Amino acid sequence: MTATRAEVCVVACAEAWRGDGEILASPMGVVPTIGARLARLTFAPDLLLTDGEAMLIADVPALGDPAAAVEGWLPFRRHLALVTGGRRHVMMGASQLDRYGNQNISCVGDWARPARQLLGVRGAPANSLNHPTSYWIPRHSPRVLVEKVDMVCGVGYDRAAAAGPSATRFHRIPRVVTDLAVLDFETPDRTMRVNSLHPGVTAEELRAATGFRLDVPDHAPRTRAPTAGELRLIRDVLDPHTLRAGEVRT
Repeated sequence: MTATRAEVCVVACAEAWRGDGEILASPMGVVPTIGARLARLTFAPDLLLTDGEAMLIADVPALGDPAAAVEGWLPFRRHLALVTGGRRHVMMGASQLDRYGNQNISCVGDWARPARQLLGVRGAPANSLNHPTSYWIPRHSPRVLVEKVDMVCGVGYDRAAAAGPSATRFHRIPRVVTDLAVLDFETPDRTMRVNSLHPGVTAEELRAATGFRLDVPDHAPRTRAPTAGELRLIRDVLDPHTLRAGEVRT
């Protein structure tokens, strides 16, 4: 079976939680949510999942369906305790993301008089300093992957290093998944690099879609495609209504 780009992205998101053990997975977005549930059903059975509100769920329902088994209550105060204790791996979105992993979800333009007002800083600083924070970008473009974010919400590697050991102790950005590639920061200066290109994406296409100089090897690895078993889970169990296609259309 041939996988769609959305299904490749689902698997790339799922891989973010590989090896995490018994922690809370907090995906934001359709594709990351399917990815976290796929990880739970396959290689990460110890992951904790929520219903997106205040319940820990014991089963793994299809996207949009209620959980059949609830195993715990997770009100906001307990969620915050998990955040500060590092027992969570969130995959957030980003309106802007720069080469060091600084994320902006607050405003576009000068902070004193922004051209666009967005969500606000929310919990991004605490998230990014206290536990692993990955990012999901469904539209890889120069407007999102920028040289410098207009406002720092999620903290990148350069900002964390400048703040000192209290900021770097638990700071980690495992991966950035976009509709074109998987990116990480496994470089000596902790700047973004290409981990893999999705099938069908060229190096030229990725460079043109990025707002800063990104070294893209001509023979970059390819993001792995879903296995037949993973495709069955994505299509028949986790997302039978194909909601993933609304987030990644290629």
